[in-house]
Amino acid sequence: MKLENKVAVITGGASGLGEATLRRFVTQGVKCAIFDLNDKRGAALADELGDSVAYFNVDVTSEASVEAAVVHTVEKFGAIHINCNYAGIGHGEKTVGKEHKPHALDSYKRVVDINLIGTFNVLRLCAAQMSKQEPLDEDGNRGVILNTASVAGQEGQIGQAAYAATKGAVIGSTICLARDLAQFGIRVNTIVPGLIHTPLFDELPENVYTALKASVLNPQRLGKPDEIAHLAQYLVENDYMNGECVRMDGGIRMQAR
Repeated sequence: MKLENKVAVITGGASGLGEATLRRFVTQGVKCAIFDLNDKRGAALADELGDSVAYFNVDVTSEASVEAAVVHTVEKFGAIHINCNYAGIGHGEKTVGKEHKPHALDSYKRVVDINLIGTFNVLRLCAAQMSKQEPLDEDGNRGVILNTASVAGQEGQIGQAAYAATKGAVIGSTICLARDLAQFGIRVNTIVPGLIHTPLFDELPENVYTALKASVLNPQRLGKPDEIAHLAQYLVENDYMNGECVRMDGGIRMQAR
């Protein structure tokens, strides 16, 4: 799919990997709708990047919130061709912790609600809109959905039971989604990042940050958000990429802790 003049919905688009993808897509002529809860940052990005970007306050776990934002996106830009799902949270908590305390069920449910159900909530509603649109080419392509997992979905570490479960589920659902949506000409792929330098890493002690860099095979550094955005661009542009989970991690293999 050629990016120019297409419309993308990007969840978590106000920061991190979502913002990097937003900025890259805008340079390629894509009109982008940011679905996020960070009003200050979302509005600032829309102001900075101009009429090709719109910000909507969206709770990805809410059916009504996402439905309304999809409608507003189509009203403003006329269609939805791309959906990139970056919205998510991390969480660290052992299954049984100190003093034999079990993992809090509410925190487990919250991670599942945002990372897994939120992802599916947005993609199903974007896919429904894509399915109603006219094909874009002779192959019948109508849209592309990109989900975001993590290497934790394959090699989760101690304390990542909730997070790894959600990311593993996103990976596992990829081929199912691609099969479900093939009849409408909608492709589905999943990006599986390793250690990517988002603002979260700026808060780590220097010794911890250095150890994380050293754990990467080559190049021995954290990934850059735009490297993930570049992969997102490739997965949209290459029409033969479908049903795939693509790791971008510098060759890292996560250890138990």
